[in-house]
Amino acid sequence: MRSYLSVLVVSSVVFGGSAFAAEKKPAAKAKSAEAVKGPHLVVEPAEHDFGKAVQNKTLTKEFVLKNTGTEELVISEVATSCGCTVAQLSTKTLKPGASTPLTVNLETRTYNGKLERWVTIASNDAETKQLQLKVSAEVTPAPAAPAQ
Repeated sequence: MRSYLSVLVVSSVVFGGSAFAAEKKPAAKAKSAEAVKGPHLVVEPAEHDFGKAVQNKTLTKEFVLKNTGTEELVISEVATSCGCTVAQLSTKTLKPGASTPLTVNLETRTYNGKLERWVTIASNDAETKQLQLKVSAEVTPAPAAPAQ
């Protein structure tokens, strides 16, 4: 009984969370090695942390979107949570087994501290209509130029 309670407590801590966290759907993962019936969107990696970055820089990360389903996947929209983030997709239609790059640019601008932004991908995946991936960085001011 004690181990059951420990699992229950750990499960509620790990899978619980705030209402805000519940709104952010993590990137979908394939259920198994077999193809999922219908279109199925998977993104790799599900998120990316650029680590430390200075202000007024553009950081770039390429993600891979893949259709692991048995039917054609149609991406209807790619949106970002802020104007400082741009997501570029080369194709919106993926045959079963096909993949495409998604390039995400994050501008650090004059932000200072932890910067987190989201890219939302809407598709005809019946299981996950909207998939979200996260990019983040710890932004610090650029070093001062040496005095002349």
